[in-house]
Amino acid sequence: MDDIQLLFAERLSAIGVTMNDPERMTGQFEAYYRLLVEWNEKMNLTGITDRPAVYEKHFYDSLTLAKAADFSRISSIADIGSGAGFPSLPLKIVYPHLKITIVDALAKRIRFLEEVVSELGLVDVTCLHGRAEELGRLPAHRDRYDAATARAVARLAALNELCLPFVKPNGLFIAMKGSDVREELDESFHSLKLLNGELRDTLSLTLPNEGSARHLVVIGKKGPTPKAYPRKSGLPIKQPLLAGGAGKS
Repeated sequence: MDDIQLLFAERLSAIGVTMNDPERMTGQFEAYYRLLVEWNEKMNLTGITDRPAVYEKHFYDSLTLAKAADFSRISSIADIGSGAGFPSLPLKIVYPHLKITIVDALAKRIRFLEEVVSELGLVDVTCLHGRAEELGRLPAHRDRYDAATARAVARLAALNELCLPFVKPNGLFIAMKGSDVREELDESFHSLKLLNGELRDTLSLTLPNEGSARHLVVIGKKGPTPKAYPRKSGLPIKQPLLAGGAGKS
């Protein structure tokens, strides 16, 4: 390991994440970084390409989810609007038992993710090109996953409708958010009620080098997704389920 990789492993250890197979995992993270930079020259995947920043703001940031859930007890994850594969692919590298389904609406990003999965030799990773609103209605995905994740996709009131339909009853949806989530939390409670969700916890974090604030919003699923949801494509973002009648189906 070089200095960046050693620091990465130390920071993971500080949040309770152990790289049980450091040689394999270090090689996979480095290959992931190389592919991210290579493909970013052809398409817009990320504004962050500096190697230390990628390790902190993408890889480490993704793995902070381990503070919100015990991934040794989770077997399946739906990552909604995954972009360049965050947070699900870093989780898969460290927790290889996970069965991952990545949903993204842009075909070019799916091709990149398939290349990463192939190059890293990852198994049990499915990359789906499609809208969450449509896939969340299919029996193969509806109420099927132990957990769903989303990072920098939309405001919580919309995210709840995009992500909770994938989660099985008693499962979790973990939303990765930035510095201030109070307003989003307040406006999301109506959608939680309609979608059989409940707020379990909100965890505050700080990136160790840059110092940026992060929040993990942990939502539990109390029962099956009501038949009316998710609504047709585009509506959860354009007309989120807000109190006072906005966003009715």
